[in-house]
This record gives sequence, C-alpha cells and structure tokens, in this order.
Amino acid sequence: MSRYTKAEILSKVDHTLLKPEATWPQVQTLCDEAVRYLTASVCINTCYVRQAAEYLAGRVPVCCVVGFPLGAMDTKSKAFEAKTAVENGADEVDMVINIGWLKNRQYDDVKADIQAVRAAVGDRVLKVIIETCLLTDEEKERMCDIVCQAGADFIKTSTGFSTGGATFHDVELFARCVRGRCKIKAAGGISTVEEMETFLDLGADRLGTSHAVRLLTAD
Repeated sequence: MSRYTKAEILSKVDHTLLKPEATWPQVQTLCDEAVRYLTASVCINTCYVRQAAEYLAGRVPVCCVVGFPLGAMDTKSKAFEAKTAVENGADEVDMVINIGWLKNRQYDDVKADIQAVRAAVGDRVLKVIIETCLLTDEEKERMCDIVCQAGADFIKTSTGFSTGGATFHDVELFARCVRGRCKIKAAGGISTVEEMETFLDLGADRLGTSHAVRLLTAD
C-alpha cells in the first residue's frame, strides 16, 4: 500500500521539461498537466518563462533553470540570466554551481556565485544544483554547508544531463548534513513511483521529474 496519496506526491513535484528541442506546444501541455494535477511547479528553460508565466497566470508557479546544465559560465552572466528570468515571471530558480571551482577548492568563489544569484532573484525560491554524480562525498558535504551559508532555499542533487541522477545515498547525506537549514530537492533519473516515495521518506521536500504525472495518473 502506498505511503502517500497521488495528490501528495504530485504536490511535491516540479513537473519538468528541459530538453533543448522542447517546443512551446510541449511546454503548454506541461503547464496544462501541472494545473490539472496541482504539481508544485513547472520547471522549464528560461526562454519559455515569459510565455509560461503569462499562460499560467499564477495558477502554478513557474520554475526555471539557470546556468544550465554545466554551471561553468561567469558569475555575472549567471546572475543576469536569473534576474531576467525573475523579471519575466519566474517564481523559482534552479541554478547550477561552478563544479570546476569546487574541484579547485575555490570555496569562497562557489559561495559568491550562489550569493550573486540569490541577490538577483530576491525573495523568489532559489534551488542550487550541485551535480552529485561528479562529486566525492566530501565535496557533497562541503556543498551542504556552502549552499546553506549562501542563503539558498534548497540544495538539489542533479541536472539530469550528466553521468547520473539522484540517489538515495545522496539525499540521505543531504538530510544529515543540512540539518534543516535548507530544503532538499531530488532530481534526475527518477522514473518510478516507488523511487519518488523513497526520496520523500529520506527527506526530499521536492522532486524534479518529467515522469510523475504520467506514472501517477495512468489508468
């Protein structure tokens, strides 16, 4: 027996379409599904934020990705993209850290990168993608502290565009290390209802997936 109702799970889902070939009609369908099933948000690329915000008219929050999927652009560019997204109607921003800087142990630069986007989005929700599949556990633990210190609302596992996605181990590590200082988003490769439930059990507050609506509303 499921530990959660379908509606409970869907209320935690950022209904996602980030493929580079995504068209406006596909994004429009995503928005329609999000409204029908009351997902936490739609998560899209920044080029569609204005259209989606106008189309949804506040019925479901618009989430977008910034510095995606590599995170390797300079900080001013990343912050400008975030600021523009908010001006166009984004309610939530999911940014990618500069992974190379983390590997270089440039911890102050990684933190400043997040803080610049935090300042750019103001009071909007900020989620920070650390791309766990490319990191050691020590680096993940370090990022839990940096993300919280930088004032982000969520730490997020993955883009879904690298070598791996969310794992149970990583969400357990996040829960242990953030200790309630920020929320947790599991994303990337989540493809079954059982996985969604387990991630929620382990401490995820939000799930990023393109599969949830299809799996949870199938007859």
